[in-house]
Amino acid sequence: VRAQNVWRSWMLAHNLPRPSGKLPPPTFAACSSHQFGEMINANEENQILFIDWYLAENLRIDYWWMDAGWYPNEWGWPHTGTWEVDVKRFPRGLRAISDHAHARGVKTILWFEPERVTPGTWLYENHPEWLLGPDGQQKLLNLGNPEARQWLTDHVDRILTQQGIDLYRQDFNMDPLPYWRAADAEDRRGLTEIRHVMGYLAFWDELRRRHPEMLIDSCASGGRRNDLETLRRAVPLLRSDYILEPVGQQGHTYGCAFWYPFFGTGVNSGDPYLFRSAMCPHITGCWDVRRPDLDYDAIRRRVAEWRGVAELFFGDYWPLTPYTLAPDVWMAWQFDRPDLWRGMVQAFRRAESIYETARLQLRGLDEAARYVVTDADTGQAAEAGGRELLERGLAVTITSRPGAALLTYQRVR
Repeated sequence: VRAQNVWRSWMLAHNLPRPSGKLPPPTFAACSSHQFGEMINANEENQILFIDWYLAENLRIDYWWMDAGWYPNEWGWPHTGTWEVDVKRFPRGLRAISDHAHARGVKTILWFEPERVTPGTWLYENHPEWLLGPDGQQKLLNLGNPEARQWLTDHVDRILTQQGIDLYRQDFNMDPLPYWRAADAEDRRGLTEIRHVMGYLAFWDELRRRHPEMLIDSCASGGRRNDLETLRRAVPLLRSDYILEPVGQQGHTYGCAFWYPFFGTGVNSGDPYLFRSAMCPHITGCWDVRRPDLDYDAIRRRVAEWRGVAELFFGDYWPLTPYTLAPDVWMAWQFDRPDLWRGMVQAFRRAESIYETARLQLRGLDEAARYVVTDADTGQAAEAGGRELLERGLAVTITSRPGAALLTYQRVR
């Protein structure tokens, strides 16, 4: 595990993108994708309504997230290839929403999937020479073609600028390998792929040059484009399309944290077990704010709790239990910030576990130091020695089934 923390430190110090020269901070976004079929049924009015509702309930969001479907489409959001704002639903463009958000201190995210081109769209009909694949089916925009890449760069840049977008989100919902292979001669295998990947990275590099303060969100049916060169330019704000279900979320954090320090997921509950299972450097609220039964007090407590510990996700990561998705066990891990003398432990008692208490041996502490450990639920604090926490462990009790505990610690001497 120590080797993984060396890797995490290297990723933070030398690889994560740094808009305007700074590491991206933990962020809280919100969207209405679950209420309006991504953006298929979205319009200016309901987007502004949701932004205002979050803010009126004292839920300070950093970003408003506009996902797939803001463009003209005949049969749903996967009908990609005409990258213009649908003026029937957004007569003043997305700029009206961005301006409204910006005036309230909220930035905006906009989704694209430029590589997948479907029949009947502008790109499909006007530039078949830029596309790979058989006629009559969806095709791949060949980013290895300099003309295609230049057009895409200028076009996306224009939309981001004109519509006031702060964060570029790029999705990828297709397997490109058959398209690349079909375009290669027998003795030139791999060249189309190489040129496409080089073009993809060059496209992002130019967008970042033109928008030096902009972060890029890497998505591919959920965050599955996690090669090193991608992660040097972008972060996966949605690590998987499998969201909300708590055991899956615990498993995602357990595995993802070994390899990359910044990732995100969605949440739509103020329940401690559900919310804490989804806590990570970026979270996106998926609540239907129009529901009269929403417990806003609980949501505010959870979001405030996350903000209080979010910086700790950028420290060392120590799994404290084995990995498993079994319903009758505990799962736990620790994030430690030696530079802040501070850290946290997250523990989860799953629905069928008969055990109310677990003793967790912490990692990475100074055995000669003293630490104050605080329970986020009760506010109770107790002092313990580093050696005790490392050798005897920290006793954590969770009486509910399922349930979650969050404990923070601060070195005091």
